[in-house]
Amino acid sequence: MIGSEIEIPTHFDPFTEAKELGGVGAKEYIHIRIQQRNGKKKLTTVQGLKELGLEKILKDLKKELCCNGNVVQDKEHGKIIQLQGDHRKNVSQLLVQAGLVMKDQIKIHGF
Repeated sequence: MIGSEIEIPTHFDPFTEAKELGGVGAKEYIHIRIQQRNGKKKLTTVQGLKELGLEKILKDLKKELCCNGNVVQDKEHGKIIQLQGDHRKNVSQLLVQAGLVMKDQIKIHGF
C-alpha cells in the first residue's frame, strides 16, 4: 500500500453538469393561460415560444382552431400569441404534434 497513491478531490461540485447546460432550472417552459374578458368571452395567451416564426405559428393555430388572434408585445414576457376563445388544451396538443415543444415543457394555467 505504500506505492499506491489515492487522489482525493479537494473540491467537488455536484451541479457542474447543470451549470454547463445553462444553469439549474434552465428548461424553457411554454405557458398557456386563459383570461376572462367580458361576459363569457375568453382569451388564450401563449407565452415562451421563441420569437422566430411567431407569425407562422399564429397563422397555423388560427387555421386549425378556427379563431382570430394576434401577436402582442409585452413588457415583461416579450412577444405573446393571443387567441380568441378557450383553446388551452387544443393549443398544447397542436404544439406537441407539430414538434415545436415536448409535452413536459408546457404548463397550462387557468381556472
